[in-house]
Amino acid sequence: MPWSGLTSAAVPPPLALTQASMPQIDAPIALMMDVGSGRILYARDAHRRFVPASITKIMTSFVAFDLISKGKLRLDQRISVRPETFRQWRGVGSTMFLAADSRPTVAELLEAIVTVSANDACVVLAEGAAGSVPAFTGAMNQAAASLGMRDSHFNTPNGWMDEGQTYVTAADLATLSGALITRYPDLYRRFYGHAEMTWNGITQPNHNPLYGRTEGADGIKTGFTNEAGYGFVGSAERKGRRLVMVLGGYDRPNARAEQSRLFMEWGFSAWAAQPLFAKGAAVGNAVVQGGEARNVALVAPRPLSVTMPRGETARYTLSLRYKGPLKAPIAKGETVASLLVRVPGEPVHVLPLVAGEAVAKGGPLARLRNGALEMVGL
Repeated sequence: MPWSGLTSAAVPPPLALTQASMPQIDAPIALMMDVGSGRILYARDAHRRFVPASITKIMTSFVAFDLISKGKLRLDQRISVRPETFRQWRGVGSTMFLAADSRPTVAELLEAIVTVSANDACVVLAEGAAGSVPAFTGAMNQAAASLGMRDSHFNTPNGWMDEGQTYVTAADLATLSGALITRYPDLYRRFYGHAEMTWNGITQPNHNPLYGRTEGADGIKTGFTNEAGYGFVGSAERKGRRLVMVLGGYDRPNARAEQSRLFMEWGFSAWAAQPLFAKGAAVGNAVVQGGEARNVALVAPRPLSVTMPRGETARYTLSLRYKGPLKAPIAKGETVASLLVRVPGEPVHVLPLVAGEAVAKGGPLARLRNGALEMVGL
């Protein structure tokens, strides 16, 4: 059921102006994405594999959020620290200073992982949620595959040095970060964006270089080891517009901090987003087979937009794509279709659409009714 629309003709894009206002970025790996449109605003070696260090913990929180959303893990659930885990991770890198007899909650572990990059919390959470670190990293890699992260692999839940067995790309991290924010917005808001954390009487700061300096900054994760250098995945939201950036391989933390702030400001000032659909807006309908209903509304799971250099009028076409007819049962909010946004000179941007309501599997009467209506062309 494709459809399309076309805006007024575009004026010549001010690409020279956009590039001229681009700040100096010394990181060997860099990327910026507008989450609402999926457009990549800047990319340098975006598909080059690199060691993420503590940036790995974005995937750790993603898997935990997924388990929580499915009822397989509770925020108030307490997890005991295994003696072996205490001995191995006591005082290793960033830590939340778990004692040997600690029984932290899942919420406390997530706060420590996200805010102070606690290596010990990652291992305790992995063992408590999945039974073992290998089982949890298996879930991390399954999640990566489901998101289309083709050039990433996770061997640890905390990103500690493992001779390069854990690796990512900037493109994959942007995909992961966008999914983290849009699929689990309530959990993201609860655990991300905190400038410091106090646990067991110890207060530690978050080293995110955007916090307190960049308007709308609320994530996501820094990373550093001698093996990886200084990296950062940052995000900020202003007036409903969300940007995610990835920077990897800095030699100095000061350069990472200063340039990440300038990079984010460039993303908001040099580019503008034209809204397409608000969150929850109906975009179209899809045919359903074998359900109580014959159609299901396709809605935007988040605000969807098209992004262009500031001053350029967006020229684009839209179309729906899904493998139809969809087969019941269908859960409300399930991703069942895509909105394709075609901008001249740009790769096709694929934005998700979800079912606006649940469609149960039809009984005998529903199947007879639907079959009769199809026979008469209704």
